[in-house]
Amino acid sequence: MLKSIVRSRLEKYAKKYFKHHHPKLIVVAGSVGKTVTKHTIASALRSAGYKVRMAEGNYNSDMSVPLALLGVDYPEDGVHSIKAWLRVFKEMKAVIKEDKEPDFIVQELGTDHPGEIAHFGTYLSPDLAVVTAITPEHMENFKDLDAVANEELDVTDYSEKVLINMDDSPATCIQDSFFTYGLNPKVDYSFRILGKEPLKGFSGCFKSRELGSLEVSTQVSSEQQLKSMIAAAAVLTKYGATEAQIVKAFAQINPVPGRMRVLEGKNDTILIDDTYNSSPAAAEAALETLYDVDALERIAVLGSMNELGETSEEEHKKLGEFCDAKKLNLVVTIGEEAKKYLAPAAKKAGCKVVSFLNPKLAGEYIEEHASRFAVILYKGSQNGVYAEEALKCMLKNKADSEKLVRQSKLWMNQKKEILKKAK
Repeated sequence: MLKSIVRSRLEKYAKKYFKHHHPKLIVVAGSVGKTVTKHTIASALRSAGYKVRMAEGNYNSDMSVPLALLGVDYPEDGVHSIKAWLRVFKEMKAVIKEDKEPDFIVQELGTDHPGEIAHFGTYLSPDLAVVTAITPEHMENFKDLDAVANEELDVTDYSEKVLINMDDSPATCIQDSFFTYGLNPKVDYSFRILGKEPLKGFSGCFKSRELGSLEVSTQVSSEQQLKSMIAAAAVLTKYGATEAQIVKAFAQINPVPGRMRVLEGKNDTILIDDTYNSSPAAAEAALETLYDVDALERIAVLGSMNELGETSEEEHKKLGEFCDAKKLNLVVTIGEEAKKYLAPAAKKAGCKVVSFLNPKLAGEYIEEHASRFAVILYKGSQNGVYAEEALKCMLKNKADSEKLVRQSKLWMNQKKEILKKAK
């Protein structure tokens, strides 16, 4: 009852804010890549001189979206406290009364159950919706990919314009009124890869209707991140950015924490931090990046992929089969599902595999067995996996732990039980 009352009030204030203020609202939906795409779009807009509001975390739920839109912190220390919510309401009313406002608000929209994306349309009218992908997600609540598509594409019903990643969405999802982006040369906003330096970045040609072809270079090292850059460049282009601003955005934007970020490891190792979350498509893309790296030793640390429902066994087995014994010296799994399904499939594919339930124990094992100059990929979901705790064991500089995801006091308290688990 309290949640329903609070949510209604939060939405009321969000609606009131947009009645009094008129920043451009860009929402980001899709099965994977929402948070990194949101960050990339916001960074690109800022590099072009715009004032942008964007929540740093993945505030994309029915309760957190209204707060993120107004730049008000979520009361993580008192979500069931009436006093905490009264404080939040007071802050939201103060924001509504302010004279200043951003040029853009970039906000991601998440979903766990059918109908949640449609509900955001009861109080939001975005200028642009960016759909990052239509791939399997939360399959315990969505019966098939068609159900996922119907849910994610609900955002198009209340958005003025739609930009969709054509590479990672079924052709049946693409409507004539949509603008498209990706690596496919037939899309409206495309990127032709001309060069790639593993773990450092791509160079190539960004092409749009408005500006034609532009030669650009990037600091992102995976194709998934590159697609986020294409989306950001498309947004800039649609809002009138110059050629110089597009080139600058491509050159300056760095990977965000937990998403294919390269860190220095002990004993001259290279650590690829992709620990924010994991899904079948994202995990395979991360492995492909690791395979491209010229290294004396490659190690893949793969955590369980959460919320796959009935497809979990099949998807974990597929990822295990995707592990290439010719390109991996060691596979380390973290979590129940990865141990049960991914590990046996990787072993069958010829890989050396070790499994753990405790991420810290996994990290200590790698610390003991990794060779000098090894390149180590860490990929995992958040709840019950926390692969960042395995990565932490291998950091050359302890201060770099601040660059990892989920290091707040609240998160560390949530991890206590997992870190107590035996091998």
